[in-house]
Amino acid sequence: MGQLHKKFTGAQVKVLLDAYKQGHISREEIEATLGIGKTRFFILMKKYRESPATFSVDYQRSSKGRLGAETEEKIKKELLRDKELVDDNELPISNYNYAALNDRLKKEGIKVSTTTIIKRAKSMDCYQPKRKKKTKHDREVITSAVGDLIQHDASLHKWSPYVNEKWVLISSLDDYSRMLMYADFVESETTWAHIQAVQYLMQNFGIPLQYYVDNLRVFRFVQHRDSAWKKLVLGTDDVLTQWRQVLDLMKTDVIYALSPQAKGKIERPYRWLQDRIVRSCALNQVSSIEDARTILQEEIHRYNYLQVHSTTKEIPAIRFEKALNHSRSLFRPFSLPKPYSLSKDVFCIRQKRISDGYRKISIAGQSFQIPKIEPREEVELHLIPDMIKNLVEIRVWSSNKYLHSINLPITNLEKTVIF
Repeated sequence: MGQLHKKFTGAQVKVLLDAYKQGHISREEIEATLGIGKTRFFILMKKYRESPATFSVDYQRSSKGRLGAETEEKIKKELLRDKELVDDNELPISNYNYAALNDRLKKEGIKVSTTTIIKRAKSMDCYQPKRKKKTKHDREVITSAVGDLIQHDASLHKWSPYVNEKWVLISSLDDYSRMLMYADFVESETTWAHIQAVQYLMQNFGIPLQYYVDNLRVFRFVQHRDSAWKKLVLGTDDVLTQWRQVLDLMKTDVIYALSPQAKGKIERPYRWLQDRIVRSCALNQVSSIEDARTILQEEIHRYNYLQVHSTTKEIPAIRFEKALNHSRSLFRPFSLPKPYSLSKDVFCIRQKRISDGYRKISIAGQSFQIPKIEPREEVELHLIPDMIKNLVEIRVWSSNKYLHSINLPITNLEKTVIF
């Protein structure tokens, strides 16, 4: 049906309705003349009967035709703030995010369409045409259950223009539901930070089937890259990294991204998060990692519980919950492998030592007497750092038995291991 007010005047429609009222013309004839259906006819007839004198078919705008001066000024202000961020070469964003800008306006009680914002952006030179995509990479969900595959990655960036240092965002995402299972800022990327991420996920959600990561040294030993030997006798994956040893103990497999396209699959889901966090940190003048963590948690909640994902067309948390309710989960209940009874003996840094003739072992240049071991016996050290107390608990194991515990300041081990 076309727009009635553009084809007929109110007076013409009134003549037809009056004729129907007096029985001179049928409903079907009026519908054919006006090009309307039965529902539309009865709406017009009701309106005419209620007030014949004021009856009109003219279009009535339900909202104001123009934005107020105050609204226009706020849109302009937000666009200029975004322009400053885009023009800052030190920040990891290079284009405008009008949807995020619209969300900020909504928090201030301003309701406008993203299209309106884009129109204002074009007139203010705050617009960049979308780049033509060279290749469309696969973004579809490749799993059929939650816990089948966890995408795990880390991003080093300057997250706020109000700080000089860069922070690392470590995050884990379930491939099936696209729900963020873990995300946190750390000051530097270390093996211990990645082990903590695994521990949090497994203790809170269960043990997943597989992890999907890139070829970072934390995750994988690669021949010709990680060996300092002149004669390379160790092949790729002949040595398990500390992070990989934890997953091996928990019977979780690891898949490595072997191409730039595959690596991009890990990185793409985090670009939107990176963009939102940087903008929020800049606009809120964040100058500490603690404040950045607050922003991060807000964005995670918005993404997991409020936003429809572009790939799955579902809200991640709802998709995750539906999968659990329909028994579509490959998460195993969390339990520690034998012979361990404490989580810290699994989620730790491991080192080997051989006792001397006096049943002592050397740690960071210091000798320690270890009970219940024989001379020249190999022992395994489990190192668990406590950053708040600046201490490292060193638990000594041999032949699958716990023997002894030593506490040392973290500074004493700086040359031995980086936490």
